[in-house]
Amino acid sequence: MLFLHAAEQGLIYGLMALGVYLSFRVLAFPDLSVDGTFPLGAAVAGMLVLRGFSPYLALLGALGAGLVAGAFTGVLATRLRIPGLLAGVLTMIMLYSLNLRIMGRPNLSLLGRPSALLSLARALAVPRGYEILVAAGLFAAFVLVLLLLFLHTELGGTLRAVGQNPEMVRALGTNPENLVVLGVALSNGFVALSGALASQYSGFADVGMGIGTIVAGLASVMVGEILLRPRAIFSHLVAVLLGSVVYRLAISLALRYGAALGFTASDLRLLTALVVLGALAAPALRTALRGGEA
Repeated sequence: MLFLHAAEQGLIYGLMALGVYLSFRVLAFPDLSVDGTFPLGAAVAGMLVLRGFSPYLALLGALGAGLVAGAFTGVLATRLRIPGLLAGVLTMIMLYSLNLRIMGRPNLSLLGRPSALLSLARALAVPRGYEILVAAGLFAAFVLVLLLLFLHTELGGTLRAVGQNPEMVRALGTNPENLVVLGVALSNGFVALSGALASQYSGFADVGMGIGTIVAGLASVMVGEILLRPRAIFSHLVAVLLGSVVYRLAISLALRYGAALGFTASDLRLLTALVVLGALAAPALRTALRGGEA
């Protein structure tokens, strides 16, 4: 059961990790607005469901809200020349107040409300107990395929080049700033979509549910890269989803069996930081061990 829940959460939050991968790895853009767009997706989707809209339409609404928020961050960084880190922080701060306005209160209960995950699983007649896992896997696979197809288009290839050499892109007659706006918008769209699915999965939307999202996203990306050492785009995207599942499993195991070491549920942020620290330190430790063996 522990592994099942970790896989479910890993796939749902894997959409957020794909967004983080797009901004940090593809664009080399340090986008911290993720902590605000994740609860934005949950808030928008939650309010739409409470007002009687289809849960699938609620997901599209969350995606659209994330696209707008990400584009805003990109415009701050490219048009107003605000450093990327600061642009993301400003957007995140503004989204906190906006999310409160959207929900009208700090949190929303979605228990008993329609869920896109359960609806899809029932439509496919998924065996009982595996509904969320299969539905989350289908959503994750769908987004992965769409992102993969986009990155293999001419526009997607140019977007990938922006993160490597923006001056070359400019020399070819394309404005890299427009592509940065597009990339950051897509990144935050995926993050907001993940937030919407997470709210339907957990049965609530909370204004503070995005705290630490960027750390979890980076951890998923790095853990996946360490496990698979990907080279092609497809393997990179698969590694991100795998890293998200492994990350969630590591956190779940640490919370369940960490009591012997003195860890409690309140230490979640500490455990998250330790996982990220381990992922960051792993390459250097591996190199040091190989040097010692030589």
